[in-house]
Amino acid sequence: MPSKHPLRAIRKMVDVALGEMDSLFAQMYSDTGRPSIAPERLLRAQTLQILYTVRSERQLMEQIDFNLLFRWFVGLELDDEVWDATVFCHNRDRLLTHDVAEMFFEQIKAQADAGALLSKEHFSTDGTLLDAAASIKSFKRKDTDDTSGGGTNSDAQEPAGQGRNVEVDFHGEQFNNATHQSSTDGEARLYRKAKGKEAKLSFMGHLLTENRNGLIVQARVSQATGTAEREVSLEMLDAESGSSRRTLAADKNYDTKAFVADCRKRKVTPHVAQKKHTAIDGRTTRHEGYEISIKKRKQIEECFGWMKDIGLMRKLRHRGKKLVNQLFLFTAAAYNLVRMRRLLA
Repeated sequence: MPSKHPLRAIRKMVDVALGEMDSLFAQMYSDTGRPSIAPERLLRAQTLQILYTVRSERQLMEQIDFNLLFRWFVGLELDDEVWDATVFCHNRDRLLTHDVAEMFFEQIKAQADAGALLSKEHFSTDGTLLDAAASIKSFKRKDTDDTSGGGTNSDAQEPAGQGRNVEVDFHGEQFNNATHQSSTDGEARLYRKAKGKEAKLSFMGHLLTENRNGLIVQARVSQATGTAEREVSLEMLDAESGSSRRTLAADKNYDTKAFVADCRKRKVTPHVAQKKHTAIDGRTTRHEGYEISIKKRKQIEECFGWMKDIGLMRKLRHRGKKLVNQLFLFTAAAYNLVRMRRLLA
């Protein structure tokens, strides 16, 4: 291992975070029964999968098997057996019954706070669509027993002898979240980000970043709706403690009278990009801080870009909002680790 390898600094931060979680890990596993994967090693392996863009758990196990760098980071000796990919997935899913993802994220954020990297006053927020692990063919009417894999009308006849990937004519079919649901991931919602864009089965990922260094301080996943970005942003503001007066930068989607009023009730100054008919006026835009917030808010796009391209959150590989939210938090924590390594140096 080179002395200046980036993983050395990242592993130190991960070890500190895991050390603070010892009491939680002690409650998760019994002293009796078949030995399982140590949660510390599992979380290190999960972090590696995100940092190195490993597409599947099976490929991750192959990398840990022959890659000495991966073995060192996870904490396996040269002659230790590597876990089965299915066992790794089952053990990871067990963490859903505990607040492990949230606590790991908070421990990484606490280290950033101790290093004076976080702003307590100035924040930015935004949301993005996450393509669900479900095909549009699985979007079927709720009042039928259609199992053809397509969203056909209830009186449509399936062609015989075509297997499970049958030819389906979608022409004339009206898709609606109120009447249709995906048989693959029932929590995914059909949503169109903007006019002229394709409607896809999606979840929505939300971030709240601080404006000093662009680090993520809150991360959430919700169902994709037209009002989810504004609603979840207020929830993240409530969860993030700060000074008595704060500012929140956001794009034009947040420039509504209701959202601006809700921010002001929380003593938060909404530095939102203005629409033609805007909900804010010169009392907000005349200050120099407004222009700074509008420039700083673009840093949040770097977070989404890294999480989608490096962290593989653009097209989800897992189903259900709970599991997607857990992995979204892990990916946000991994992004902070990469940024903190440079900032603390």
